[in-house]
Amino acid sequence: MAPKQSKLTKVRLSTSPSPEDLRALKIGDIVYLDGTVYTGREGVYKKILEDGADMPVPLPALSGANFHCSPAAIREEDGRFKVSAVTATASFRFSKWLERWFKASGAKLIIGKGGMTGKDYKEVFVPNGAIYLTTVGYGTGALLGRGVKRVHSANWLEELGIAQAMWVLEVENFGPFIVDSDLDGNSLFERENAKIAAGLAKAYEGTRPATLKRYGETDDRNDEVI
Repeated sequence: MAPKQSKLTKVRLSTSPSPEDLRALKIGDIVYLDGTVYTGREGVYKKILEDGADMPVPLPALSGANFHCSPAAIREEDGRFKVSAVTATASFRFSKWLERWFKASGAKLIIGKGGMTGKDYKEVFVPNGAIYLTTVGYGTGALLGRGVKRVHSANWLEELGIAQAMWVLEVENFGPFIVDSDLDGNSLFERENAKIAAGLAKAYEGTRPATLKRYGETDDRNDEVI
């Protein structure tokens, strides 16, 4: 008899979550967001944290949710913007800014693709009472776009461009996202990758070393990218 599948827990979460809301989340939970989300990635981080620009919107009062993404946006005839899709980008690239960003913005939710390292979660997220939400695989940009109800503002659009500008979006039932980290710094990806990595040596047993090393650096199977 096949083992019984565990049921996924779905959660509707405010984009300005309370500590109690965050504490209730478990890694692997499926989250849908309601409220206001802002986009912020390297262009925004450099402008505020390195160049000393003022925050263009009142954070964290407006929102506690920072999305690492690029929106597909068009300007309508009345001058307003419409966002039909949002494509997440890999968050690990922004690790060096996040400690300062948490202090500057008061963010409690970081949303993106692929997660951060366990070290980031324990040393940066946990002290700031924040968690990480990851998109569900690839090709979900249009699905996420359904949850965008209105564009409040597009800040530094001319200067930074569509992908790097800070977009402020009103969202409803925005998701799905997966909880990758919790308030204790546990990581879903880290836990599952460890299970997979344990069997890699057996999977590759008897095979020849790779002719082209991974990224030109290593052919150590323990460095396999999952």
